[in-house]
Formats: sequence, C-alpha cells, structure tokens
Amino acid sequence: MTSNERLALVRAGLSARHRREKRFRFYGIAAIVLALGFVAMLFAMILSRGLPAFTQATFSLDVHFDPAIVKVDKKPVRSSEQSPAEYAKEISAWERKVTMVNWNKVIEAAVRNAAPETTANSREILSIVETNARFELRDMFVADPALLGKTVPVRMLASANADNWLKGNIDRSLPDAQQQLRDPARALADQLMAEGKIRNAFAWHIFTNVDSRSAPASAGLAGAFVGSLYMILVVIVLAVPIGVMSAVYLEEFAPKNRFTDLIEVNINNLAAVPSIVFGLLGAAVFINYFRLPLSAPLAGGLVLTLMTLPTVIIATRSALRAVPPSLRQAALGLGASKTQTVFHHVLPVTYPGILTATIIGVAQALGETAPLLLIGMNAFVAQVPATPLDQSSALPVQIFLWQGNENRNFFEARTSAAIIVLLGLMLTLNAIAIFLRSKLEKRA
Repeated sequence: MTSNERLALVRAGLSARHRREKRFRFYGIAAIVLALGFVAMLFAMILSRGLPAFTQATFSLDVHFDPAIVKVDKKPVRSSEQSPAEYAKEISAWERKVTMVNWNKVIEAAVRNAAPETTANSREILSIVETNARFELRDMFVADPALLGKTVPVRMLASANADNWLKGNIDRSLPDAQQQLRDPARALADQLMAEGKIRNAFAWHIFTNVDSRSAPASAGLAGAFVGSLYMILVVIVLAVPIGVMSAVYLEEFAPKNRFTDLIEVNINNLAAVPSIVFGLLGAAVFINYFRLPLSAPLAGGLVLTLMTLPTVIIATRSALRAVPPSLRQAALGLGASKTQTVFHHVLPVTYPGILTATIIGVAQALGETAPLLLIGMNAFVAQVPATPLDQSSALPVQIFLWQGNENRNFFEARTSAAIIVLLGLMLTLNAIAIFLRSKLEKRA
C-alpha cells in the first residue's frame, strides 16, 4: 500500500469518526431539547389550567342589617357585680340567638336590592352565593353589633356553580336540565357580572382557608400546607442527622466485613422499594404498634423519614468517596486523629453534596402520596393543625382528593392550582439549596 493510499484511508477514518461525533452531539442536544420540551409542555398545561383558579367570582354588595330580620337584643355588657363565668354564659346565649337569625334573608335582600327586576326566587338567588356567606355576615355582626340598622359594603364569594357559569367552564348551549343553575339564576349572575357587581378577584382564601365540603368555593389549602410543613420539619430533623451519621460511620469507621456488606446491600435495596411499602410499614408500626394519632403529620413525617433515609445515606457516602485521599493523609500526617480528620477536614468539604442529597430527599418526600394514604391522611380535616400530633392532610393528598371531587368543572382548575402551590414550594426549597450550596462551595 502506497503512502497516498494510507493517507486516504486515515482521512476516511477521521471523517467517519467526525461524523459519528457530530451524530452523537446531535442526539445529545436533541434529547435535551426533547426533555425540556416535555417539561415546558407540562408546566404550560398546569399553568393554563391552574392560573384561572387563583381568581374567583366575588360579589360586591351593599348589605343592610335590617332590624326586622336581625331580631336580637343588644349585646350584653358586663356589670361590676357579674362574675366572668356569668358574663360568658350571657354572651354565649346572645351569640346563639344571633346564630338563629335567618342570615340568608339578609343576603337575598342585598341581591334583590342590587338587581330589583330579577325574576329569580329565594332558592335561585341563594344558589349563586357561597353558603359560607351567611356565616361571614353573622361573624361581622358578632364582632360589631352596632351594624344593626346600617348598610355596609360587603364582599362575598359566588358559589362554585356560579363561578363555573361565569368563567365559561360549562357549555352555555346545554339544555336547562343539564345545567348546574336554573335559568333565572344564570340570568341574574350574568346581569350582576355585566353591571360590575360580580367581579373576578384574586382568591386569597386558597391560601388562608381549609378544605370545605359544604362550601366548595371557599375551600383552601391552609390545612394541607401546614401539614406538609410539619412533615418536612420531621423529615429534616430525623432523616438528615441519622442519614449523615450513618453514612459517615459506614464509609469512614465501620470495618469491612460481611455484616457491613449486608447493610450496604440492604440500604441500596431500600432506595428502590416502592413508596407504598413504606406506607404499609408505617401503618403497621407507627399506627398499630406505637399508637400514634391517625392522620397526624408526625406519623406521616416518620414514614417519609424511613423513605428518605436511603437517599441521604447513599448520596452522603458518594460525597465522602469523592474527597481526595490526599486530604485524609495530610491531616493524619500532621497528627490529627481519625475522628478529627473526618469531622474537621473531610466532612466540611462534603457539605454541598450533603445539602444536595437532603433537598433531593425532602423534595421527593414532599411529593409522595401513596404512603400518606395508607396512614389515613386522606381523611377530611377542616382545621389547621396546631401541632404535629393534630390531624391534618398534606398537599399531595389534597390534590388527590380534589381531583376526585364530583364537581369536576370547578375542582379541575383548583387541582391544578394546588399543583402550582406544591411545585412552588419544591422550587423554593431547591432555590434555597442552590443558594446555600454556592455559599458553602465558596467557603470551602
């Protein structure tokens, strides 16, 4: 073979290798673009469906506290001769009388005053107003009895059915029998919307109210959000120190024998166990054996801690293995003990990796639903938990419950809004982790 033929053969081989390299780069870029496209599509779908739920049809009415309807005596005033118990009893009796007032009539009168020409009857008028509105008026009067006989502007939510109608979530061409509201109620809602007495306002109650079955339009995420925060706190307090110390011992101090090999294999196996298995374990151990309160954030946090521990241990051990051996040798050569070498020199270098492992584990735990369902956190809880021992729900479980609600026209958007809140919490945790990691890396 001549030199020219060998040169041509080499050039042909180089061209083939360059083409393969270009194809590999193309495939890599295409895979990244495709993955980002799917992520963008997911976020676009969630945002397009969830953002409308953050605004809700709201009445702006002038409410008259008519003495002919609100027939109650003046609020008792404590006399100097009354004991605290006697005064509390008198106040309680007065509040019971206030509760017995037909506040729906007050609401109906306010709506009729806003639309005097309406042909809707009492039931149809009240069908476009959220059922909690009567309790809001009652609480206003209890807080300020001087409202009797006065007319004050009040904002109250429209019902879920009225909100669906005004937002176009229901086909307006459907026959009357298939509509959620009767024809006079729909006409009244359209009229009040056109006159500006119903407006789409930001739904702050999504963040401040708890879930509600009797008043779905006022249902919120406050209870589930606080329950999730309690569970995250339990996971961070337990999983992080236990996981990090376990990884440090296994990697730096534990003897290499069959027993430690068995532990390492089991830790790797636990990381691949389905989350529902941890839910079964938590129900059997924490609920049935230790008798922890059912549907409590403490029980949920303990279950999620078991699920998060393998992730923290494996990631921490990987961070410890990445530390150069020269760092250990230098510390030992200067007279440091094994413990001083690990905790004063090796472990500080791994803080960014440990932090990343912690956030990954916590974010994974935050989005888990199956194990929480098995310990009863899918129960309806209409309160914000004051402590980790109180019953509560969690954000992923609340999403699961809203997705299965019978009023799909209303709760489909509300479910997407809850997903946005959950993603926002996870992105916030990741942002904090990135910030802290950058600070630790600069310090290191």
